[in-house]
Amino acid sequence: GSGGFRKRKHDNFPHGQRREEKENVNPPSALMKSFKSFQLELDTRHDKYERLVKLSRDITIESKRTIFLLHRFTSAPNGEEILSESEVKLDAVRQKIKQVAQELIGEDMYQFHRAISPGLQEYVEAVSFQYFIKTRSLISVEEINKQLIFTAEDREETTNMTSNSQDKQPHRWSLKVTPVDYLLGVADLTGELMRLCISSVGNGDIDTPFELSQFLRQIYDGFTFIGNTGPYEVSKKLYTLKQSLAKVENACYTLKVRGSEIPKHMLADVFSTKTELIDQEEGLP
Repeated sequence: GSGGFRKRKHDNFPHGQRREEKENVNPPSALMKSFKSFQLELDTRHDKYERLVKLSRDITIESKRTIFLLHRFTSAPNGEEILSESEVKLDAVRQKIKQVAQELIGEDMYQFHRAISPGLQEYVEAVSFQYFIKTRSLISVEEINKQLIFTAEDREETTNMTSNSQDKQPHRWSLKVTPVDYLLGVADLTGELMRLCISSVGNGDIDTPFELSQFLRQIYDGFTFIGNTGPYEVSKKLYTLKQSLAKVENACYTLKVRGSEIPKHMLADVFSTKTELIDQEEGLP
């Protein structure tokens, strides 16, 4: 009646005593146990996803370094040494991919595809770039997947496997590059081939641009067959591919029409200037 707060009945008991009584009244039910198991499963899956993201980032970095190394092939006095060093780097990348394959034992790869896709695309770009320099042709997705079959080298690796798959899993792992990752990697390859064209002309090689022009035209024709029926990422890369082809064809035009007028050591500067003009006309940064 004085306007104060009324004291509730359970306030007469200490806080700790009320908690104990509540736990005794509501013991862990089967539903709570199920939610605990769901929590553990989700935490485990999240941790694995984060590990795969880190591995994909490492694969991307090492693949980019391999591509930078391969661009020295046209100017290096001994190209075989560059190719040998690039093979060593790609072997190190494949060891990272082996760790990804081990992480995905017993898992659906497509549940973790978003985590590993950037690294696989960059690896496809690096290995296809090396393959083109060696053979002047495009590596197939089957050939790439053959290189991603791994075997256990010693007993120590098998002991690191999870207990659930230890009895079932043979000492062999594999990871398949999906067709979408392969197409996206090949689309990125065209940008590296465009840079290879410019650097080749700067070194006095006037035959490589015409080879690259024909090769890029074949790739572009293949992508146009896919058109808008393919994944969104593939159709988005088609515009960049077209720009790379236009720059290489412009280089070939300059060589054919004005090659006798411009000294070889100045051709690369002419191409760079025209490339900047094309980018400005198309609104590229």
